Amino acid sequence: MVESASPPDVAFRRILHVFRAPVGGLFRHVVDLARLQAAAGHRVGIVCDASTGGDRAVQALADLAPCLALGVTRLPMRRNPHPSDLAALRAVARRTDAVGADVLHGHGAKGGVYARFAPVRARRTVIRAYTPHGGSYNYRPGTLLHRLYMGAEGILARRTDVFLFESEYVAGRHRAYVGTHDGVSRIVHNGLSQAEFGAVTLGPDPFDLLYVGELREAKGLPVLLEALAGLRAEGRTVRLLMVGSGPDAGLLQARAEALGLAGAVAFEPAQGIRSVLARGRIMVVPSFAESLPYVVLEAAAAAHPLVATNVGGIPEIFGPAARDLVPARDPAALRHAIARVLDEAPESRSARFRALSDSVHRRFSMERMGADVLSGYAAAFRARTGGAALGAGLDAGRAETA
Repeated sequence: MVESASPPDVAFRRILHVFRAPVGGLFRHVVDLARLQAAAGHRVGIVCDASTGGDRAVQALADLAPCLALGVTRLPMRRNPHPSDLAALRAVARRTDAVGADVLHGHGAKGGVYARFAPVRARRTVIRAYTPHGGSYNYRPGTLLHRLYMGAEGILARRTDVFLFESEYVAGRHRAYVGTHDGVSRIVHNGLSQAEFGAVTLGPDPFDLLYVGELREAKGLPVLLEALAGLRAEGRTVRLLMVGSGPDAGLLQARAEALGLAGAVAFEPAQGIRSVLARGRIMVVPSFAESLPYVVLEAAAAAHPLVATNVGGIPEIFGPAARDLVPARDPAALRHAIARVLDEAPESRSARFRALSDSVHRRFSMERMGADVLSGYAAAFRARTGGAALGAGLDAGRAETA
């Protein structure tokens, strides 16, 4: 059941969510928002890439279709800047005008470009909202790419009515490297449903370690493999299950073989998080950079033993338990942290991660996430049009949905 999340002063809106890849945490965030917004009476649509996500994305979009009064538009989108972006910008603008959208909400770097630069011709007020999901903000400060992308974000900020940062971390990076702006800003943490706080029962013959996510070097996976090799060198017969797909899958398999881990590491395609948690004793998140990863929220909510690096918004999830986080890019530190959880008394381990689950439950509500996004839209409309226009929109929305 979807929780309604519409504050009483928010007009019914036509909302287009624009992003590139229908995969991972970004996609989950959009799906959750679309369901919440549709349940609250808004008319919602999606614009995303036509070539990524595979069958899982097709099925997920089909399942979401009853909530999408403005439909799904899929068109070619490149990950990196490309001349084809001009055609995509025109397509987003045409779709915005065709459905009469008054909120263009871009997610991630590429979606943020399209939502904020699309040359919409309508005379109505169109609010441009942007939710970064790490991406360009995670490049190392001082590098050429970091300066280039932060410069682009500075230009795009002038066309942004409301920033909806999913973590304090990314909001801080924005202030430090892009600066302040005249638009509205909100911190809107990712949220979880009540059902996600149920404990997961381990299945038969579980793996000792579990990784779930994209198979990319930036996720810290070479470091995880080195830590695993170190654990096995200590005489521990630990095994690792890696679930996901990505551009470095082949390189990681070769690295595992080179470290003598061919029989200790299994690779499987992406699948539902709850079923995967039942197959591993400890979730490991060894990332070099993150924003506010759902996989950490989901494991923490289920009170599943978890080892993660001290990067991005992960300390915001752990709260007072952030002292247990591990420095990134440090195989020895990661190995010691994993060994600590492996060797911990079951009662102590269970109590520690149950406390983390309770903390996450208090702070990361899906209902709150939906309400905070709508509140951000409303504040942006008030800044652009004034309270009277907001009330008129609410009356029109009620008439339309009656």
